[in-house]
Amino acid sequence: MESPRDEEAGNGASPPQRPRSSLSSLIIAILLIMLLTSHNSEEFLARHQYQDALQKLAYQLGNYTAWMNGTAAEFNITRNTYLMPLLHYLLPHNGTIDPRVSSYYPNITGFLHGEVKYHNLSQESLERSSFPWVPSARLYVDNTSINQTRNGSEVALKLGSWNWTAPEEIAISVVEKEPLYTYANHPISLIHGRIEFADNNTSEELKFDLEGIHFIDNGTIYAFAEPQGRSLDIRYLPAIVPDYLQNDTAHLIEPELTTRMEKLKYLIDAGIIEQEVSPTSEAPRTSCSFQLFAQLDSVNIPAILMQEYESEMQNPTGIRPVIPSTLSMKAILVSKECEIMYKINNVTSTRLKAFFRKITTYSGTAAVAYLAILVFLTRQMTRSSTPTGLSRVSRWTFLTQTTIDALSFAGHITFAILTEGRPSISLIAPGFIACITFIYEAQFAMLIHQIQIPEDAVAVQPRPPPTMPTPTSSAQNATPTANTDPVSISPPASNRAEENIAPQTATQPTLPQTQSTSFWGFVWQQIRTDPQARLWVILFVFLTTFVRIFLSPTLTLLFVAITYSMIWVPQIIRSVRRGRNSGLSKEYIIGTSVARLFLLLYFLTCPKNVLEIKRRAWAYPLTGFVCLQASVLILQEIFGPSFFLPKKFATVKTYDYHPHMPLPDPEAPEQTLGDCAICMDAIHIDPSLRNRTQEKDADPGWDVKASGALTGSTKRKATRSTNVMGAGGLLDAVQKGVGSAVNRQYYSLAPCHHLFHTACLERWLAIKNICPQCRRPLPAL
Repeated sequence: MESPRDEEAGNGASPPQRPRSSLSSLIIAILLIMLLTSHNSEEFLARHQYQDALQKLAYQLGNYTAWMNGTAAEFNITRNTYLMPLLHYLLPHNGTIDPRVSSYYPNITGFLHGEVKYHNLSQESLERSSFPWVPSARLYVDNTSINQTRNGSEVALKLGSWNWTAPEEIAISVVEKEPLYTYANHPISLIHGRIEFADNNTSEELKFDLEGIHFIDNGTIYAFAEPQGRSLDIRYLPAIVPDYLQNDTAHLIEPELTTRMEKLKYLIDAGIIEQEVSPTSEAPRTSCSFQLFAQLDSVNIPAILMQEYESEMQNPTGIRPVIPSTLSMKAILVSKECEIMYKINNVTSTRLKAFFRKITTYSGTAAVAYLAILVFLTRQMTRSSTPTGLSRVSRWTFLTQTTIDALSFAGHITFAILTEGRPSISLIAPGFIACITFIYEAQFAMLIHQIQIPEDAVAVQPRPPPTMPTPTSSAQNATPTANTDPVSISPPASNRAEENIAPQTATQPTLPQTQSTSFWGFVWQQIRTDPQARLWVILFVFLTTFVRIFLSPTLTLLFVAITYSMIWVPQIIRSVRRGRNSGLSKEYIIGTSVARLFLLLYFLTCPKNVLEIKRRAWAYPLTGFVCLQASVLILQEIFGPSFFLPKKFATVKTYDYHPHMPLPDPEAPEQTLGDCAICMDAIHIDPSLRNRTQEKDADPGWDVKASGALTGSTKRKATRSTNVMGAGGLLDAVQKGVGSAVNRQYYSLAPCHHLFHTACLERWLAIKNICPQCRRPLPAL
């Protein structure tokens, strides 16, 4: 039988506890595995949607196959005979090209950007237009072969709430599959992607899904565009291609539908949910369907060299192929049912492989920039590792940079997730370094905060009553005069141990009574008292908040503008308020400013940055403001913290460690002010000061002059002496105590009335910023 704990003997060992049951641990592990591997309701719903999509594809394929075989089917294609004349005006064909001289891009996978011009195809607008294509457009819209009635309310309902006249630019992302060779030996490939319109006034976007076909021989593209949330039916592609290509297009649809069915079957059998099949909960802003027609511009290199270049882009081998000119094209986007047309001009392209290389190049450059910031930060942290150095810097400067790096970390990780493939791996490097920099800056800011907490305590600390002089020592017998600095009192005696212990014993706090607190109360107490817990909470809040901010382009740019404009301002303000230099090295100020401005200018001024952010005119004034802040910080080290302020604002009230002290009794055995509370040695005064004092005492003083006893040469001598010294000059200072500016630098009197050698106190404050005797916080020396 185990013996109980002996409380009186002070045995603090707790009794052995019963081991946790293995059955309960097994049950908990099984529950965790079930939670991690079980399918929730959303997965079951997605699985049913996959099955519905598979059945729909099977139905479409069956009808399409029957139509191709000429048997009875529910599917049928109707062509608009007025479409091709309209395309002849709007997209004139380039004509036949010689493959030995010119060629077309065989793969347009990438990102296309162009300018759009809105055209209204309603009858009223076409009657007022004088374009040569107006008659063909009128026939195309009013296709009498199809008995359709035009109703203005129907068109307005389809147009929806989107402002169709607002977009000025269009962005198209395209993925092209491997070319398939049809019966006529024409290389044809299917494309799919997305079209995006943006309203610059409201920052709203309108997106369309894109499905089409690319004829590589003549560089033409025919595609459908439907608003997101509405399904696209590629079976109708043969209806919008020229007559001589209709048969080839029709034979391409069947294998594509079969491939999509096989992919869905594999996903259902494997239980893989790639994407959400259900339409978005938000209703689409429009129900207009569009048709896209594009004509690529030929490039002046032979077809064989174009194929060599394309092969090197897809599978790099190290050779240097002939690089063709940038892909460009002309296109129109037309909606017959909504009577809208956009002409797309000045289209520029960024190939997907080239874009991936650009991402990799950016990742390496950004990683080097953040590595430089991290190196400058660690070197500055080493320089400012002492309490004196930490008391000089502003924690808000590092907290501001912490927010920038937290946003950068969230942005790089989000970009890496959205960018599939190898480039996403390269984005981890700058994101990881930004995260490390973020953690270092947050920890350093918390350390600065802990060191600077006693500053407020020093400012509001009640001043203790002056120490009464004791008759045992003549050095302590002198009292400060009326004009002495308010903090100057009688110097402490060498033996102050008992005097310092008594207040501590009297003010010993009583232990609070233990009381039960709630869980959230305990958490709040830990956050309030534990710096590490507070740091992790700040990290969590920063990351979650900045991920949300990053998803909004407007909030991101506003956040960047505010944080970059406040990088060095808190440090400048602190230096001015404290009357001390920042302690930041020129290496850190210049290096950090250059590295951060490099990343800022890349995104806000480079027209071809990886995020495709447009140029911002305010980037240059912001850069100049950051450079101005860095310049002010450096000039504060040279000309003083308040060099740019008027004199009435430049005076800073700081604690004076060298107040006027009364001279010891001339008959005392030792001419000292007392003993240093650190080294315990005597604080001697300059003997020449005593001699100068005696010489001044031999001169008729202010008491004789006040009585009117001066006459003749004595009066003139006293007058000259008074003019030289001044009423508040050195004579009064010597008569009042130790007044020499040079001599006063030998001693330092703390606010707690403990006296030190200045050199001893400087060495002590380099380690701790508290009094070595009473442990009260000390201001900067």
